[in-house]
Amino acid sequence: MAKRLTPKQNVIKGLLKENPTFVLILGMCPTLGTTTSLYSGLGMGLSVLFVLILTNMIISAIRNIVPDDIRIPVYIVVIATVVTLLEWIIAAYLPLLYTQLGIYLPLIVVNCIVLGRAESYAASNTIFDSMWDAVGMGLGFTLGLSTLAFTRELLGTGGVSLLGFTLFDANSAASFLIQPTGAFLTLGLLIGIINTVRIDKEKKRKAELDKKIAAALAKKAAKEAAKKAQLETEGAN
Repeated sequence: MAKRLTPKQNVIKGLLKENPTFVLILGMCPTLGTTTSLYSGLGMGLSVLFVLILTNMIISAIRNIVPDDIRIPVYIVVIATVVTLLEWIIAAYLPLLYTQLGIYLPLIVVNCIVLGRAESYAASNTIFDSMWDAVGMGLGFTLGLSTLAFTRELLGTGGVSLLGFTLFDANSAASFLIQPTGAFLTLGLLIGIINTVRIDKEKKRKAELDKKIAAALAKKAAKEAAKKAQLETEGAN
């Protein structure tokens, strides 16, 4: 049985160790399509967070009464219901965001992150644990989209409208970064940077662990040698 994670470990897992955008490379359709601005990227990330929390909790609550042979259709119905509710809320209170997200909002229903967490985690864990798993993965997805959107909007337009600042003139901006090709390029560069840092840290951690193991083995060998010498001395006497 897998070790149960604490709420903090679940959040860290989703944000860093299993970040959907930069580590698992999941949900690429909305990742590339809604990150032309920080406003839309953040809005999409928070929308997925909302859907993940509700669907994980609902699916965890009904997991013992849903037959295995129809569980996927049931999960999709649950997800579609929550997404429809979210669409109504955004359309009523955030019409600009609703317009900007467009088709990507209803497509949350088939987002592999949402269905994947339902099948791999919520279907076999408690409501409490499933909620925190959703929080971690949702925040990780939001962080990924927001980082990508911030980078693309800043370098592609010269400023970030949601934060209300302009760093340089739009005429000097790399406008291609807010085009589809710019999405692929920016995402690739960010993943490359993050993986370089992550691999470097893992190498340093492994080197430190190897050093500690070598020191422990050397200490053990020294003790055994001293004990052997002592026994030989006692035997000679």
